[in-house]
Amino acid sequence: MFVRVTGEDWTRLGEKAERVAGFIGNRAYMKMTAGHCAALEPRARADGSTDFFCTIYEVRPQICRDLARGSAECAGERVTKMELRPEQVWRKNL
Repeated sequence: MFVRVTGEDWTRLGEKAERVAGFIGNRAYMKMTAGHCAALEPRARADGSTDFFCTIYEVRPQICRDLARGSAECAGERVTKMELRPEQVWRKNL
């Protein structure tokens, strides 16, 4: 349970919703792949490092719209979410 997907978000995601989000009980969340959001596609940079590209940027969930990429608020949310999740849950998603 990392990024919550509201009903409005699900509608905005349209046909991409089931690829990147799923339900736990009656709540939807973005799926996680290898420790990151399933909508992020890793891309190699010229310097050999990896950057991530959002494949659903135009229809991303509201929380992703509210938190600027790489901002202090975004980093804080990531740390908070990681601290709230049991270690075995986030470790298997790394």
